[in-house]
Amino acid sequence: MRLLALVAAGGLWACASTAANAPAPPAAAVPAQVELKGEWRQGSLVFGRAAPGSTVSFKGRPVRVAGDGRFVIGLDRDEAPEVELVVARTGVATDRRTFKVAPRQYDIQRIDGLPPAQVTPPPEALQRIERDYAQVRAARASDTGRPDVFGGFIWPCRGPISGVFGSQRILNGVAKQPHYGVDVAVPVGTRVVAPAGGIVTLAVPDMYYTGGTLMIEHGHGLSSAFLHLSRLHVKAGDEVEQGQLIAEVGATGRVTGPHLDWRVNWFDVRLDPQRLLPPRP
Repeated sequence: MRLLALVAAGGLWACASTAANAPAPPAAAVPAQVELKGEWRQGSLVFGRAAPGSTVSFKGRPVRVAGDGRFVIGLDRDEAPEVELVVARTGVATDRRTFKVAPRQYDIQRIDGLPPAQVTPPPEALQRIERDYAQVRAARASDTGRPDVFGGFIWPCRGPISGVFGSQRILNGVAKQPHYGVDVAVPVGTRVVAPAGGIVTLAVPDMYYTGGTLMIEHGHGLSSAFLHLSRLHVKAGDEVEQGQLIAEVGATGRVTGPHLDWRVNWFDVRLDPQRLLPPRP
């Protein structure tokens, strides 16, 4: 990730230390200031810091701002080419900025000739699937002020990568939901640790598609989901620390073999987990 310091006519977006060296204009003309760290690319998380007391909105959506001015914003897998960020503070000028979002190319696979049951779930399963989705949506809506999101991330487990963010399959001509996580192919029983601290918002041993499912909110609406687990070591409401054992890898739900599917969301925005991590050795 790199620090973005932008200076443009009519407004200043830079480090506070830069602004401190400039002559102070009249209060009514002082624009809001913000530091931004990250990459404006689909699937990325951008970290920001504004002056304490600022309000921030992204694409018209209010964003939680910590007491020290820190915040995060997420760019979806299919984010639009341009997005708007607005920073305001009492007594200073509101500043609006439009950022261009770099697109990504995703792996698209076509598979034909599959039995219909492998493409569309049976009618009797639809009610259960909707109940599962309702629980997941509620967990994703969690928006606490926890600072864990700012403390960095580690791999929840290590092994060969068998699936990547954004890929999609077209089965018998039907476009299925893209893959929103990263798959780590490891044996059943492999330890899964918390990639960052947080609070457990969902812990269900058997969902229709995802089997054993666990979700942790790291603060400011950023959450991790761990799918296809064989065993859960924590329950909803538990607070966990980075590196703490939370579950074991399994082959539950609709899978073809044991692996961990780790997903990251900013509320309903789908993010690439690998973009939160340093390069793998």
